[in-house]
Amino acid sequence: MEKPSHENGRYPVRPGDGYDTVGSTATNVADGFTMVAVGDLIASRALTKGHHPGFGAIVDVLRNADVTFGNMETLVFDIRSFKGSPEAEHGGAYHISLPELGPDLKAMGFNMVGRANNHTLDWGLEGMRETSRVLDESGIVHAGAGENLAQAGAARFLETARGRVALVSFATSFAPMSRACDPAGEAPGRPGLNALRLAQSVVVPPEMLESLKRIRGALPNSRTDHGDSTMVVLAGTKYKAGESVGYSYEPNAGDVADILRNVRRGKQFSDLCIVTNHGHEPGNWSQEPPDYEQSFARKMIDAGADAYVGHGPHQLRGIEIYKGRPIFYSLGNFFYDDLRTPAGADMFEAYGKDPRVDTDAEVTVDEETKGYPTEEGFVGALAAPVFYESIITVSCFEQNQLAELRLYPIELGYSKRFANRGVPRLVTGPQAKAILEGLQKLSKPFGTEIAIENDFGVIRLNPASPRSRG
Repeated sequence: MEKPSHENGRYPVRPGDGYDTVGSTATNVADGFTMVAVGDLIASRALTKGHHPGFGAIVDVLRNADVTFGNMETLVFDIRSFKGSPEAEHGGAYHISLPELGPDLKAMGFNMVGRANNHTLDWGLEGMRETSRVLDESGIVHAGAGENLAQAGAARFLETARGRVALVSFATSFAPMSRACDPAGEAPGRPGLNALRLAQSVVVPPEMLESLKRIRGALPNSRTDHGDSTMVVLAGTKYKAGESVGYSYEPNAGDVADILRNVRRGKQFSDLCIVTNHGHEPGNWSQEPPDYEQSFARKMIDAGADAYVGHGPHQLRGIEIYKGRPIFYSLGNFFYDDLRTPAGADMFEAYGKDPRVDTDAEVTVDEETKGYPTEEGFVGALAAPVFYESIITVSCFEQNQLAELRLYPIELGYSKRFANRGVPRLVTGPQAKAILEGLQKLSKPFGTEIAIENDFGVIRLNPASPRSRG
């Protein structure tokens, strides 16, 4: 019997044909499937029962989806019974939340979260494992952390009425000691996160490179670079020639191969596969993604991902539509409820605070004021307003393809006192327009057109679909 012709990456299969679609990269969810994706979940407490005006409307959006995803950037445990300790290597702060956060996230509508990020091991293996336990008991599927690299890198699955969803989670920004590994001979595997290692280079014009070569040559124990005139290594930093000054990144080939395999496997066992990457490169100051990421994200789509969700720099970056799939280069913050306590002795020392005199809140304010760009003249500013503005993305699928992408602008209480900041609310009017116009500008280099309608953004891919018409 002749094998059916290949069409759009998928063989049409009928019962009894004897063929399967193990290599298919097509989306296979039922009509009406919706995916909500947001950015970083930095929360220190349960929020649904608190006094947070406007948050109820946010919860309505989260609950009205088949899969609701966010990046879990905090650890969850009760410090009174916790058997671990704060790590000497932390992700910039000791993120911590109460155990009630797990069931509270579930009540909001979250049913899938990424775990690989620079805070995965802030509180050691005990913190990682306790967070896993709370999420499991809360019925939230999570990926990106595990007892070895195979477990941390594996896709995890969510069953929904309109299709099975896979999640593969990894990070390019992480504490070095948090990277998981597999067993080798007698050596056991190492618990931790699924890492994508990046080799960083500094790009400089040719004349600057020549100056660096002269400096390198004047240093004791100088070495050559094997006749390579386009690069130089100085004090452990690689510099290479380019048109303008900036940063360049090269992903580790082995890590890329492992992630691609896990994405392919995730799609083979699901109807829709989400890939999520946590990275701060080139820095929290940048609204543009690092130079490696566009080609890398497209590889993920080619391998079977139906959505690529980036987060890490705590602010929005552009959106690209590639082969009918969304690539979100960063969705910024969704929760920034950063009332972290306890902060850990290392944090007090790093910011010149005395735990016998100063409070955890004063350490946090100092850390964020120095760690993020602030708005000059704003009394008590933690970070510039851009870190408190973001979107909720709602992807709507019809006829096995993304038909429409809705973008709801949100604001996280920048003007409020410290204890009340960080909880999102939908915004309208001039503020909504400003957020969406900013996103239009960031997305334009990727050829993405975002319409602004009734205080939300919309990207239409299939004008004939019922959702797009209505």
